[in-house]
Amino acid sequence: MGKKKTTFNISKSDNFSEWYSEILNKAEVTDLRYKVKGFVVIRPWGARIIDKMYKIYESALRCTGHEAAVFPALIPEKNFKKESSHIDGFAPEVFWLDKKQGEDKLALRPTSETAFYEMYNLWIRSYRDLPMKIYQRANVFRNETKATRPLIRSREFHWIEAHDAFATKKDAEAQVQDDINMTDEVMHNIFGVPFLPMKRPQWDKFPGAEYTIGSDSILPDGKIIQQPSTHLISQHFVKAFDVKFVDEKEKEKTPWLTCYGPCMSRILASILSMHGDDNGLILPYTLAPVQVVIIPFYNTKPKEIQEATKKIKADLLNEYIDVKVDDSDKRPGDKFFYWEMKGVPFRIEIGEKELKNKEVSIFIRDTREKINVKIENLVESIKNLGAEYDKRLLSRADKFFSDKIVDCKDKAKIKTALNSKKIARFNFCSSDKEGENCAEFIEKKLQARVMGTRADLNEKASGKCLICGKKANVVIYAGKSY
Repeated sequence: MGKKKTTFNISKSDNFSEWYSEILNKAEVTDLRYKVKGFVVIRPWGARIIDKMYKIYESALRCTGHEAAVFPALIPEKNFKKESSHIDGFAPEVFWLDKKQGEDKLALRPTSETAFYEMYNLWIRSYRDLPMKIYQRANVFRNETKATRPLIRSREFHWIEAHDAFATKKDAEAQVQDDINMTDEVMHNIFGVPFLPMKRPQWDKFPGAEYTIGSDSILPDGKIIQQPSTHLISQHFVKAFDVKFVDEKEKEKTPWLTCYGPCMSRILASILSMHGDDNGLILPYTLAPVQVVIIPFYNTKPKEIQEATKKIKADLLNEYIDVKVDDSDKRPGDKFFYWEMKGVPFRIEIGEKELKNKEVSIFIRDTREKINVKIENLVESIKNLGAEYDKRLLSRADKFFSDKIVDCKDKAKIKTALNSKKIARFNFCSSDKEGENCAEFIEKKLQARVMGTRADLNEKASGKCLICGKKANVVIYAGKSY
């Protein structure tokens, strides 16, 4: 058999890294020529996808009682210093400004807990103020020292962060579970990106948290990418900002806080990587900037075809379907290639033959099949086809993901799983401090990291830790990561 022919002369399965870089460029998602390391320009095609992602996520947050706010991008150093583990955790990644405010240095926010809590000290007075659930759409900046990769590992993140305050720990922990459910409902079920909700080991939790849940997905090269994380914040952190409320019995108490951070730019990297193929992007119908492109063939009846095209476009727009007519002077094959590569779910072709039969030909991007649909049924057909389209993408992504998890019975199997671009699941001594030496072995000897334990399952360990041989107390997952 000859070598498989690909659109970019790059096979996604054989060379994901090169495929990823090429598709970001060819599909005009990003531009890396900004000349500031770790900062990329997101071009209109990428920005329109992210805008749809933001709208869906923000709608989900508002449906669960969250309100939007806008906080400054600058944070004074004194805010960081109020909680020592927080500043220690973020110190290497902070961008500090040369200019001071009085005696205080100013930082570009790496995250916004210290900004929110400064205001929660003023806004929260009584149990009647709780729960307080506020989010913002924001950019955060982290001076990442590792090799950067557009959208995957950058120094500027486009994300949402929600900071919620509750009267009791029970209510706060319920919010953590709600955050996991929101990730499943939005990122998984709508965007088509499967994940594992992992409770991070204590040595890898968010600085200032009691515990952290990270949503880990995997890219085609077998590397783990962390998606939304949610944290139960330590009360030491909250007390450092003197956030208090008076309860029903007029006793002064400290609220419990959580934070949740879905990163739109990083989730976009998973969407593009998960669904794309050797012909370019495959975008979920729900997120595609152009859901339908119409290619008219004017031939001998240009006026009639032009009118029919205009009517089809208007009917689709009237039902809030994003549609574009490509009546440029490019060759048909060039148009087909361009819009397939951009990931447009449906291409409608209409010419003299279709007009005569009162139908159009529809090319379906993911299956690459063509079907004929009567013009009078077109709008409903596109809606139905769009729903089926996204279900197919989700089903394929779930199958891909489930095949990536391997149960391991010894060290050799762990190494084999990791080298085979898989996630290793195995018995482990502890996710607390005593397990840190075993995690170091995995990091240094196997070039992987301990992801943690499942936050959505109560998996029971048995036998001995595969690394140190001591009694196993947890079932751990490990994978190579960015």
